Amino acid sequence: MRFTLSVFLLALPLAAWAQTTLTEAEAVRLTFARSDLSDLERGSVKIAEADVLAAGQRPNPELSYSREHVSGSPETAEQSWMLSQSFDLSGRRGLRRDAAGRRVEVVVAENAGRRSALAAEIRRGFHDALLRQKNIRATETWVQRFAKVEGMVGKLTRSGDASGYDQRRLARERQAAEARLASERADLGRSMARLAAFTGANGDLAVSGELLPPPPFPIETALDRLAQRPDLLALSRRAEAADLDGRAAQRGAIPDVTVGIGPKWVDNGISRDNGVAFSLSVPLPLFDRQQAGQQRAAAEAMQARATYRLARAHAEGELRGLSGQAKALRVVATDYRAHAVAASPELLNIAEAAYKGGESSLLELLDAYRGALETETAALELERRAREARIEYDLLTGSTE
Repeated sequence: MRFTLSVFLLALPLAAWAQTTLTEAEAVRLTFARSDLSDLERGSVKIAEADVLAAGQRPNPELSYSREHVSGSPETAEQSWMLSQSFDLSGRRGLRRDAAGRRVEVVVAENAGRRSALAAEIRRGFHDALLRQKNIRATETWVQRFAKVEGMVGKLTRSGDASGYDQRRLARERQAAEARLASERADLGRSMARLAAFTGANGDLAVSGELLPPPPFPIETALDRLAQRPDLLALSRRAEAADLDGRAAQRGAIPDVTVGIGPKWVDNGISRDNGVAFSLSVPLPLFDRQQAGQQRAAAEAMQARATYRLARAHAEGELRGLSGQAKALRVVATDYRAHAVAASPELLNIAEAAYKGGESSLLELLDAYRGALETETAALELERRAREARIEYDLLTGSTE
């Protein structure tokens, strides 16, 4: 009775105590819906937008006042107010504003890349939990079979066809099964806790889905989408921003012009004359013509484009390799389940009939049970590997699905 209750408790379906069931898509959606992630993305974009505002901002006008005494005539004083404003005749400010705008697009692309990487991490965690959940169910089936074996051993013992060794051997196998099931459940608890931390879901969790992924989309489609991958898009925008900075620096020989105007009056103690003062100032670009800025911008553009070409070439190679791997692993996993796993029920029936008929030993029957469990867990591991390849394939294209 005590053993039967233990088996019953260990074999309870996981859904009996699960309160929330997540699919892969729901896990990703819940993670993306968290305000912390949105705040992080909005904050980084706002910082970049502030740089756009600063780059396009006109310089403030200057208000100055002067008072002078004419030499040899201390009673005579000249006073003036001057309002001065600098003007950008070269168009540098507009180019720098456009460059800052490209860097906003860089930040947006980096946020998209962060989302893509996070989605891949969530999907890995989800399928890790799904694998452990399926392993538990397979192990529960193994544990449940001991009740059936115990009934057969009991009948054979009473008829004198089974020895006490068989009962002790069965007890040891049962203990191993219970330990394995407890270990699997502990591992699942850790995976679920990690998934709950990402998604923000409360209460007990269970996951629902298939380990075996759908076929990957064609490699031609993946290669066509490669230019829109967030990290490559960010590199492209960085190069464009550097080009704009370089164009602005090339106009360093065209100086800003500062124009001032204001009232002026001369007071000699007897009479007072009024007038208008006008000023014009232009810096002479004899030495500093933004040579350093031109060199820096050209180097940054060259670096970004070289990095882009290297990253794209690497990504194309990885995509081709992953496409073949994902397809091959999916075929292997499908064939293994269709043949090896599908044959397990028939093999178990043969092993049970042979044991009942006295044609085989208990060890051979237990070996058949272990073989069925190992076949199922091997099939699950093959499916997990196919899923991992598909997640990597999606990550290389910047997909979050």
